[in-house]
Amino acid sequence: MIVLFIKLVLVHFIGDFLLQPEKWVLHKQTHKHKSKYLYYHILVHFLALIILLQFDTSYWLSVLFIIVSHYIIDVAKLHLNTKMNSRVLFGLDQLAHIIIIAIIVNIYEAYPLDVDLFYNPKFLLFLTGIIGVTAASSIIMKTIISKWYLKEDANEGSLENAGSCIGVLERLFVFAFIITGHWEGIGFLIAAKSVFRFGDLSKAKDRKLTEYILIGTLLSFGLAISFGIGYNFVLELISEV
Repeated sequence: MIVLFIKLVLVHFIGDFLLQPEKWVLHKQTHKHKSKYLYYHILVHFLALIILLQFDTSYWLSVLFIIVSHYIIDVAKLHLNTKMNSRVLFGLDQLAHIIIIAIIVNIYEAYPLDVDLFYNPKFLLFLTGIIGVTAASSIIMKTIISKWYLKEDANEGSLENAGSCIGVLERLFVFAFIITGHWEGIGFLIAAKSVFRFGDLSKAKDRKLTEYILIGTLLSFGLAISFGIGYNFVLELISEV
């Protein structure tokens, strides 16, 4: 099952990313289902499929199903391209292809799905940790930081919501480093952030911005470390039960 899944995902990566030039993408967006490159794209997928599946005739119906579904999904994406957010559409497109692959793999070997897995204490603990370092920590930080407001750190000269995204990503990295026992990774993360923030700090007219950034950084890392330590502590208790 794993081998088949890897092969089909590899075919998808080859067809959708490795062997799909920008020229093809732009032409498809303009001419939609009439674009010759859409059919070249489908042909690439077909050839990659039969080669990686080693021309095994037992997979022919699956190959046909993947090719037809891929064509339908791509055509739908092309026609919805002007009506939906491109990032959302890209995500839905990729999700649809992965679902098709999962269905094909399940036909040959059913997944050992166990609903109780979602109620496993370790899974629930991990889910709690992830929500803690993302959504919960963001609200906690926003509540504390709202005491101060600096024009220097406003969004005028930065990407929309970039600060929040960076904070979430850094906390996820810190959390991952801690639960996997790689504390040294946190040091590299702090050093990297300090380098990129140096320009902002050097342009500050007073020390207010420095203090503001330092408070935010320490809060962010502190919350992530707290959740990471808490996760490891509770996990040890669960393991002993």
